[in-house]
Amino acid sequence: MTKNRLLFIFILSFLSFSAMPQNKQLTLDNLIPGGKSYSKFVPENLPQLQWMGEQYIYSKKGNLYCGTPGKQERVLFDLAVLNEALNEAGCKTLKSMPRFTVPDKELPVLAFYTRTHLLLFDTGNRKISGKYELNPDWGNYDYCNRNGYVAFTDENKLGIISPEGKVAYINQDNKKDIVFGKSVHQNEFGISKGTFWSPQGNAIAFYRMDESMVTDYPFVNIDKRCATAEPHKYPMAGMKSHHVTVGVYQLQSGKTVWLKTGTPKEKYLTNIAWSPDEKHIYIAELNREQNEMHLVRYNAETGEKEMTLFTETDSRYVEPQHPVLFLPNDPEKFIWQSERDGYNHLYLYNTDGKLLKQLTKGKWVVLDLLGFDKKGENLFLSSTQPHPLSSNLNGSPLSIKTWKLNVKKGTLFCMTNKKPLLGVHTSQVSASGKYIIDNYSTPDTPRNIEIIETKKGESLQTLLQAANPFEGYDMPAIETGTIKAADGETTLYFRLIKPVGFDPNKKYPTIIYVYGGPHAQLVTGDWMNGTRGWDIYMAQRGYIVFTVDGRGSANRGHAFESVIHRNLGVNEMADQMKGVEFLKSQPFVDADRIGVHGWSYGGFMTTNLMLSHPDVFKVGVAGGPVIDWSNYEIMYGERYMDRPQDNPEGYKNANLKLKAGNLKGHLLLIHGDIDPVVVWQHSLGFLKACVDANTYPDYFVYPRHLHNVIGKDRPHLHEKITRYFDDYLK
Repeated sequence: MTKNRLLFIFILSFLSFSAMPQNKQLTLDNLIPGGKSYSKFVPENLPQLQWMGEQYIYSKKGNLYCGTPGKQERVLFDLAVLNEALNEAGCKTLKSMPRFTVPDKELPVLAFYTRTHLLLFDTGNRKISGKYELNPDWGNYDYCNRNGYVAFTDENKLGIISPEGKVAYINQDNKKDIVFGKSVHQNEFGISKGTFWSPQGNAIAFYRMDESMVTDYPFVNIDKRCATAEPHKYPMAGMKSHHVTVGVYQLQSGKTVWLKTGTPKEKYLTNIAWSPDEKHIYIAELNREQNEMHLVRYNAETGEKEMTLFTETDSRYVEPQHPVLFLPNDPEKFIWQSERDGYNHLYLYNTDGKLLKQLTKGKWVVLDLLGFDKKGENLFLSSTQPHPLSSNLNGSPLSIKTWKLNVKKGTLFCMTNKKPLLGVHTSQVSASGKYIIDNYSTPDTPRNIEIIETKKGESLQTLLQAANPFEGYDMPAIETGTIKAADGETTLYFRLIKPVGFDPNKKYPTIIYVYGGPHAQLVTGDWMNGTRGWDIYMAQRGYIVFTVDGRGSANRGHAFESVIHRNLGVNEMADQMKGVEFLKSQPFVDADRIGVHGWSYGGFMTTNLMLSHPDVFKVGVAGGPVIDWSNYEIMYGERYMDRPQDNPEGYKNANLKLKAGNLKGHLLLIHGDIDPVVVWQHSLGFLKACVDANTYPDYFVYPRHLHNVIGKDRPHLHEKITRYFDDYLK
């Protein structure tokens, strides 16, 4: 063969190889929030999409668009128009559209915050119609559209700003341990704020929290040359809890009345709600043991306790999450959400505490109440109730749909029944209740946004059909299915992600991603069945990634979730081991290379699995792990474990420091050093226990990070986790 012929064959081979399609790989910057290119790989959305009266609005490329259902949409205004209005009002201009809210669905007015102002923009007149000067040190703003006042907190003080800009303080004292107007009870029980304006804006109810009896937990600020202590109030299970009271401030008189909530002081005052006539305040009061709840009505003018409307008890726990909801045109009736029959459902009461009827029923969960129609006859809600035809998924939490409930008849009509059986819908109801914005995805649909006419439940128009952001990239196969729980009866849902370029004849390392605790569901019916970016990344690198929602997780009813009570880790681990059993039955899973990873409760599960089944799990990465539940906060800890002095055996069994000597495989613990949820003491205490037991975990700390590593450091976190599995499991 001549030299020239050899050269020709080489060039031809090179050109042929170059012409072959090249597989595109995704990076952590593509897949992890905080990554430089992450936004390009999230299904397209319509930013700030919401109702303003019967018109929908959204922001895009410096414009705010407006549309009437079924008609052509238009540009309502652009950034230049907004900046012109800001100039006229003597405010600094903006480089991009701010985040708007619609304070009153009936009015074409938008509210937004800058660093120094709360501003109201009249979209009809294109003028700034309200201007409130703010101090950068203030927070917890609560604007009342009925009276034009703004509540705010200044350190531990609570103040209000009048429409004329006058600042007044409701409390003049600023004691270190007395907190006014902020969220209480560690943000449990659905509590997300500390101020509650009355329906007409004549008064404001607020929390007062006395933390003087709660232990100071020492955080350290390392940003200064000499590190400084930053104490944080953190009531641990079994220790003294803070005392909460509720005040009512009347704007006209300028006086505060305190609700006479009485003793014991160590109880939880949750789900505050005003009566429509502003004369009464309703509070769901929970004992410290969290197994008895009283719905109590107080006189808002005198503070006197008027009556206990009803009481709910449970042998495990009662967990109120939602305040009473009054019928719009019938102030003598309200709706209450409860798990009393085993699933979260709706109950209709009158203001004398008489149960009129149970409005919803079945082995499914009401998730959210979206609003009424104008007459107050129909209530829109989301639930896990599947389509009646999906008998194979009956009771499945995978599908979240939007429903219309006729309050009088108690009948349900599915607004999204013409969509695929599996799917997750997030809906917003217009001011009149005539229309719904339905933003949904399915395992194969990145995102669709439609306008639905609620009378017939029919789609009027499609606002968006998002393209697949991963088009052109090699993607893993995602499979879902069911296995039986360790009790042999309960159905559990799993998600299995196979490596890119999967070969059924090969054996692959497998990572179990776990959470396992309450208020979380990982396997869903939305885009890619809830698959995370890191799952995709690891599938690219040749791993199987497996997740199963075991008993103890969310949206399957009270018995399913509360099975963990007083014995955290026992039933949850048993169900995860059923997942391991399933994996080992698959010919493509390498049983000698199984790893586990999770964060928070998942960090507890990861560490526990590594220590309880050291011959099964070769590698684990535990982030923000709970190690000793006696070091966890009162509200959450005592709900699921009771007090340490009342359940010593349960706390002992769940104390992972006592299992430190069992460690055989490679375990990496990761923690933020100012974590206010799972304090740093957990993982540090575990390291000490491992030193004492002569075992050798690995450790990594993210300085100045809270419970979750967020922002630009999050890709770094996932690179660290990836390297650990690559080093020891691949």
